[in-house]
Amino acid sequence: MPERLFVCTPSKLGTYADCPRRYRYTYVDRPSPQKGPPWAHNSLGASVHTALKNWYALPTARRDTAALPTLLKATWVREGYRDVDQERVAYRKSLEWLDTYVAGLDPEEEPLGVERVVATKTGVLAFNGRADRIDSRAGEAVIVDYKTGRSGLDADDARGSQALALYAYAAQRVFRRPCRRVELHHLPSGTVAAHEHTEESLARQITRAEDTAHDIMAAEKAVAAGADPDAEFPTNPGTLCGWCDFRRTCPAGVDVQGKEPWAAVEHLERVG
Repeated sequence: MPERLFVCTPSKLGTYADCPRRYRYTYVDRPSPQKGPPWAHNSLGASVHTALKNWYALPTARRDTAALPTLLKATWVREGYRDVDQERVAYRKSLEWLDTYVAGLDPEEEPLGVERVVATKTGVLAFNGRADRIDSRAGEAVIVDYKTGRSGLDADDARGSQALALYAYAAQRVFRRPCRRVELHHLPSGTVAAHEHTEESLARQITRAEDTAHDIMAAEKAVAAGADPDAEFPTNPGTLCGWCDFRRTCPAGVDVQGKEPWAAVEHLERVG
């Protein structure tokens, strides 16, 4: 019998790469351990992403900055913030980022896809993922990923992103056109980090993803055969433990000082 394909998203592969134990808690254990409270930075990111998606859903005549306050207010996620004052600061900053970003967009330009699901198969993977935006430029598809985190990004971040490479690989097959360029649009700084893939570099990222899938399937098969789940899905202690949804469950995280749900947005209160 042929080996079954590993059904995955970039998030699923990335979770295992970060920490096999967190992968187990998320995708294997049923019922899954209880998660911690929602994160404010996730709420902010989701709000901005949805506002941009809905901006592109407007008629071209209404695609301007004047539409943004209504769009952001309608999509705003309130979970995770310390208090109403912090939430208001985050909302105001998000609106400023969107205003600057949208001012640089051509409202007449229709992307190939917005929040578009692309899917493909390899000999190992059945991959699907939702790209923030896929542009059409000079007959090629371009992957655009929005970022709202504190840190700026550079070309190495775009080059090393497995998620962007998988989106590009899948988009080539979905749209039947080349897709080599991937871009990270960092809204807080207004910068774009880009990388031009080659067929060889995309192939390397696919191989890397397939290697991860093989590791996951081997661990899941071993557990199903009676192996110790803790041994097959080990912890990966490090700086991410403080941000982990399962810190209170995991033996590697239980003694780690956890981050407050609003920790990643506190800096917004200190900037002008």
